[in-house]
Amino acid sequence: MSINPDAAEHTQVRSNARAALWRLAGPWWLFLVTGIAWLIIAVMVLRFTTTSVVTVGVLIGVLFLLAALNEFVIASVHHSWRWAHILLGILFAVGAIWAFIHPFSAFWALASVLGLLLIFKGALDIITAFMTKDVSSAWWLSLVVGILEIVLGFWASQQLFPARGALLLLWVGFFALFRGISEIVIAFEVRSRQRHG
Repeated sequence: MSINPDAAEHTQVRSNARAALWRLAGPWWLFLVTGIAWLIIAVMVLRFTTTSVVTVGVLIGVLFLLAALNEFVIASVHHSWRWAHILLGILFAVGAIWAFIHPFSAFWALASVLGLLLIFKGALDIITAFMTKDVSSAWWLSLVVGILEIVLGFWASQQLFPARGALLLLWVGFFALFRGISEIVIAFEVRSRQRHG
């Protein structure tokens, strides 16, 4: 029985890519801490109180702040389109400040464009699924989530404003819950791989 050299080389490339990813993952306990933080956020959001709305508003502020920092880092590294990255970073920073000052308003602003955001996020998840097909054995999960997000996005676009708010709370709550669980699982997987690899 002969072994296909192309298949063996492809398997070796995949194995090397996975090993490199585990080495670059950083300290395993960081995933554990962030996973626990996501679970706490999930509990706060899924309680469906005014605190849930404020929590999502603050999360929007954190997301905008991280996006602003990302744009400033890109502007410092890449010289082309530097002005555009700086302008976008300033806009994200202003959005973060507004979300921290008025988290309730930030929540309802996000709820008003929820359908578009879900469609956009679903498209990104589908693209990511196909791009990580050779590295991740769970790529199909991202594909399924992306398709569901697109379907949900079109459905949310047809709903009344309060229904979008409730859907946003559910989406953020379950996203935080699943993100927390997956990061805790990744933490122990990284710990195991780093010890044995």
